[in-house]
Amino acid sequence: MTKIAELKKKLMNNPEFRQEYEKADAEFQLVEALIGARTKAKLSQAELARRIGTTQSAIARLEGGGVSPSLATLRRYAEATGAKLEINLVQP
Repeated sequence: MTKIAELKKKLMNNPEFRQEYEKADAEFQLVEALIGARTKAKLSQAELARRIGTTQSAIARLEGGGVSPSLATLRRYAEATGAKLEINLVQP
């Protein structure tokens, strides 16, 4: 096992660390899904921004994980990329 994998395994035993790690993981998954939808639709950030009615820099912040998008923003993003928005709550 690599040193980083060993460190992660050790840290995951800490409930506070695990909670923050899982929270960050969910945010990364959202960012990946957003970028994936835009890429699949063959849209630039600028074109997507035009379709949504915002700026390219706002799309960059959204895709960079720098902001927490509203449900309305996610709906517009999905519609502009031809994707379907699904939200799930999963019990641990």
